Amino acid sequence: MKALRRLMGVEGQASLEVVALAPVLAVVALGLLQLLAAGAAAEFADHAAEAAGVAIIQGAQPGRAARDAVPGWARSGLRVSVRAGQVRVSVRPPSPLRALGRLLTATSEADVRR
Repeated sequence: MKALRRLMGVEGQASLEVVALAPVLAVVALGLLQLLAAGAAAEFADHAAEAAGVAIIQGAQPGRAARDAVPGWARSGLRVSVRAGQVRVSVRPPSPLRALGRLLTATSEADVRR
C-alpha cells in the first residue's frame, strides 16, 4: 500500500509539472510561429517588389502585380508605393498582437530602369 501511495505521489508531481510547463511551451511555440511568419513576410516582400518592378517595365500595374505575387494571407498586410523609378513594398506578418506585427513588418525595394 505504501508503494502505491508513493507511486501516486510521483505521478501527481509529474502532472503538476506538465500543467505548470504547458503555458511556457505554448508561448515558445507561438514565438517560433511568429518568427516563421516574419521570415515569410520578408521573402514575400522581395518577391512582390520584383514583380512590381517587372510590371512597371512591361507597362502594367505594379500594385496588382505585387498582390498577385504573394499568397492570400499576406495581401491584407501589403503596401506598395512607386516613386521615380523605385518600388517599395512592405508586408506585415499576421500576429496576435498588432504592435508586434507592425514591428516585424518587412520592407523591400526595387529600382526600375527602362
